[in-house]
Amino acid sequence: MSNPPDFEARLSAVESRVHQLDADVTAAVSDATAARHLAAARDRDLADLTIKVDANRVAINGLGVQTASRFDLVDQRFDQVDRRFDRVDRRFEQVDRRFEELENEMRTGFAEIRSRFDHTAAGMAQIVELLTPDQQ
Repeated sequence: MSNPPDFEARLSAVESRVHQLDADVTAAVSDATAARHLAAARDRDLADLTIKVDANRVAINGLGVQTASRFDLVDQRFDQVDRRFDRVDRRFEQVDRRFEELENEMRTGFAEIRSRFDHTAAGMAQIVELLTPDQQ
């Protein structure tokens, strides 16, 4: 068999191309390894972030429960204050009624005294008339 005249050149080109492909495959393997490492690091970062987000969610929910219970306590205290004000209002109503009763008693008493003074004045006027000589 005889070799074509450009066989050596073609063989050299193929060998050169095989060396280039070998370098490309090595680079691709290196890039794939780096990509796997980056993906694993990203997965770890996401897992850490998920843990932190879950911890924050638990803390926020706990704060909500704590805040709700404190609002319940504040509501209970306001209810106590409202009941105390209701008692004070009832006491003031009793005091108002008592003052009205006393005021009515006072008016009645003054009216009786005035009536007695009027009778006394009328009686004194009659005595004065009887004691005063007629000037006719």
